[in-house]
Amino acid sequence: MHLPDYKEAKKRENTPYQTRDYQLKQNLRDKYQGKSYFLKTYGCQMNEHDSENIKAMLEELGFHEQEDYRKADLVMLNTCSIRENAHNKAFGMLGRLKNLKEKNPNLFVGICGCMAQEEGVIEKITSNYPWLNFVLGTHNLCDLPNVLDRAFTENKQEIEVYSKELDMIENAPVLRDKSYKAYVNIIYGCNKFCTYCIVPYTRGRERSRKKEDILKEVKELIQKGYQEVTLLGQNVNAYGKDLYDDYGLGELLEDIAKLKIPRIRFVTSHPWDFTDSMIKVIGKYENIMPSIHLPVQSGSNSILKKMGRRYTKESYLCLFDKLKKCRKHMAISTDIIVGFPGESEKDFQDTLDLVKYCKFDNAFTFIYSPRENTPAAKLKDDVSKEEKEQRLYQLNEIVNQYFLENNQKHIGKVEKVLVEGKSQKKEMYFGYTEENKLVNFHGKNVAAGEIVKVKILEAKTWSLDGELYES
Repeated sequence: MHLPDYKEAKKRENTPYQTRDYQLKQNLRDKYQGKSYFLKTYGCQMNEHDSENIKAMLEELGFHEQEDYRKADLVMLNTCSIRENAHNKAFGMLGRLKNLKEKNPNLFVGICGCMAQEEGVIEKITSNYPWLNFVLGTHNLCDLPNVLDRAFTENKQEIEVYSKELDMIENAPVLRDKSYKAYVNIIYGCNKFCTYCIVPYTRGRERSRKKEDILKEVKELIQKGYQEVTLLGQNVNAYGKDLYDDYGLGELLEDIAKLKIPRIRFVTSHPWDFTDSMIKVIGKYENIMPSIHLPVQSGSNSILKKMGRRYTKESYLCLFDKLKKCRKHMAISTDIIVGFPGESEKDFQDTLDLVKYCKFDNAFTFIYSPRENTPAAKLKDDVSKEEKEQRLYQLNEIVNQYFLENNQKHIGKVEKVLVEGKSQKKEMYFGYTEENKLVNFHGKNVAAGEIVKVKILEAKTWSLDGELYES
């Protein structure tokens, strides 16, 4: 048994890590043939991609997917710890599973993901959830087959959560959700330690994959007909700093762009690590999509300093302007937190001023949620709940206005849309433009994975409507 340790997790030693291939013990292959699993995923794209690996590992063991958790032999929760709401959802699901397990003692339940790396969560599990069969940390996800098998065969709770990063595992099995767009991890962890964020503790220090392994994976996806890749990292812009002296995200983007895959995206970017060389590459290659997620969190310099964000409002706006100029139709989205400890009315107005300048294409807005053991959680929370809710409402009123205005600019234009499938609306398809705008459109004989031209006829706050364009 290994338990999480925040003191160990905070260490940022530059010790080298080994790269090795994933291996499944031969005696475990198909051992659980006939059993079913249900996997619930919470959180970000990294978690979604982790779940693609989890599904593949489970199916190598012989499990098959079950869409109804009440009928599954194994239920796994791939959890998120970024906000309190994600915590509550996961523990709420565990409550339902406890009731189910009382009726069906043979049900197996396990959790993994970022919550599993939290000291407080593990303490709660060991004291209040003795029926939970296993817990697996983010650093040893590829040990799932072994941990699961021990839990099954030894019939005792298995907790394997390493606070120190283990080897970099390549060639782990993956069962991708789509056959035309794929996630590709390029860097794990984060070294920024923003004062409100638990991620550096749950995901560890920044560790980049070798460029050769990334390019190999993208080439294989191209050979299989994939149209789009999204490069993933908690701080994707820091790629390569731990491995190379003169090779970073800009160079990697250029190498992937030269492979001629139609669409390249990347998330999530920290403004501190966004360099002019990256911007130059983005402006040079049309298959790097003109859609950037650039979290600002606040428009107040004093709050940014308390958050440990390492940039100012002025430097953020300078970067924003450079990105807008590098491509003709650049769409920029962001994250914003309201109600951070000490946020005055003036601080909030500074955030609104920044929003009015940037007119973001999309924004994920949140009320500050204290995370246990982060520096911000020790600050006096002097903004009332009512004030936080009012500020969020006011912010959303403004950002929604700009969402609609930006979408209205597309009316009458012909957009390239990567088709996702049939829309819930009758006789309509849906997909995403190069600027990552959701489009519902009328058409015939269209298949998921195609890139088609769509004429935009109507704009809504969060989507566009159109029709297949026959030139």
